[in-house]
Amino acid sequence: MRPVLLVPGYQGSGPGHWQTLWEAALPQATRVEMPDWEHPEPEGWLAALAAAVAACAEAPILVGHSLGCITIVYWALRHAAPIHGALLAAPADVERPGGLEALRAFGPIPQRTLPFPTILAASANDVFMTHDRAVALGQAWGARRVDLGAVGHLNVASGHGPWRRGEELLAELR
Repeated sequence: MRPVLLVPGYQGSGPGHWQTLWEAALPQATRVEMPDWEHPEPEGWLAALAAAVAACAEAPILVGHSLGCITIVYWALRHAAPIHGALLAAPADVERPGGLEALRAFGPIPQRTLPFPTILAASANDVFMTHDRAVALGQAWGARRVDLGAVGHLNVASGHGPWRRGEELLAELR
C-alpha cells in the first residue's frame, strides 16, 4: 500500500486527534516526527519531512494539519521528490495579526502552484485561518478546495477525534 506521511502542526497531534487515530488505524501511515513540537523551527521541520519522504519506497501521500500544511507547502517548493498527492487540513495562517509568535518564522506563506494533486480542506470558522485566506491560498497552490462548513480548527478542541470526511478525501488521493 502507498505510504501516508502524517505531518502534524504546532505541538503535534495529541491523543484523540484524527491524525493520531489514523496513525494507529492505518498500517501504511507514519507520523513525521519533528525536532521540537513546542518550538517549531522551519529548517528542522523541513529536514524532518525530507528525511521521511526519502525513507518511503514509493511516492507517499502527505497529510498535513495546521502548521504541518505550511511545512508541506514550503518543502514541496524546495524539493523535487515524487509525491502522490497531499491533503492539507485546516492550515494555519502564520502571518495573521494576533497569531502565535512561535509560528511566525514559517512566513511568508508561499503562494505558488504545488507540483502534485492537492486537496485543501478548510473550515468556515477556523480561528487560525479565515475563510477568505483559505480560498486565496487554495487558488495559489492549485488545490481543490473542500469547504468543511463551520468545524473550527479540525482538532480535538473543536470536537474532532475521528474525521470521516477526511478519510474519504484521503481515499480520493489514493
